[in-house]
Amino acid sequence: MEWRDQGVLLSVRKHGEGSAIVDILTQEHGRHSGIIRGGAGRRMAPVLQLGARLDVAWRARLEAHLGAFTVEPIKSRAAVALNDRLALAGLNAVCAMAHVTLAERIACPQLYAHTERLLDLLPQTDLFPLAYVQWEMQVLQEIGFGLDLESCAVTGEIEDLIYISPKSGRAVSRQGAGEWADRLLPLPDCLKHTGTGQDADVLAGLQVLEFFWKSKVAKQLDLTDMPSARARFVDIFARQVSS
Repeated sequence: MEWRDQGVLLSVRKHGEGSAIVDILTQEHGRHSGIIRGGAGRRMAPVLQLGARLDVAWRARLEAHLGAFTVEPIKSRAAVALNDRLALAGLNAVCAMAHVTLAERIACPQLYAHTERLLDLLPQTDLFPLAYVQWEMQVLQEIGFGLDLESCAVTGEIEDLIYISPKSGRAVSRQGAGEWADRLLPLPDCLKHTGTGQDADVLAGLQVLEFFWKSKVAKQLDLTDMPSARARFVDIFARQVSS
């Protein structure tokens, strides 16, 4: 079995004396793991940087095997991220979230394209947080936990949607909330793809999504918690918002 594709490097861990096991989000083959012979050596260190776009070839005797990768660099993003704390935290958050939430070997070409666009925004830290929120929304949709924010779950109306149900993930209007308003989550404009993308609204969006990651996704995926890389990104962004 063998194939060739392009992908984004999500994780690297040393294996044996000089090899590395990598996890790559590929364009046509989904999230895929494999071993790289010599991947832990100095020669490969500049290539195997998180977020890098790689040309990859995978080969295994049987499809179910771990298999081996050979890779060639296309685009590195590490240098840009190292120059900015928020960019570095954002890069680590994207890679960690994709690594733990996406099913292996399930193609997701639209999400792959969105991930590439998101990572290309790393130098633009004024735009990246909003783009990151929208990327997380797509990840939730991809793994079957998408939020339904088009109309009110109670009345069906599409105006004045200001809440979100913590149970169903559906939007609720001011009128539909009634006496239950204090039991609902706020619905930031950025989650509805409206508003001006102000930092405070984006931070609120991240906090609301964190509720669903922890209460729905982590439990379903048998995770004790969501990646610390995401928490660090949110923390750095929150400090920026409050400064």
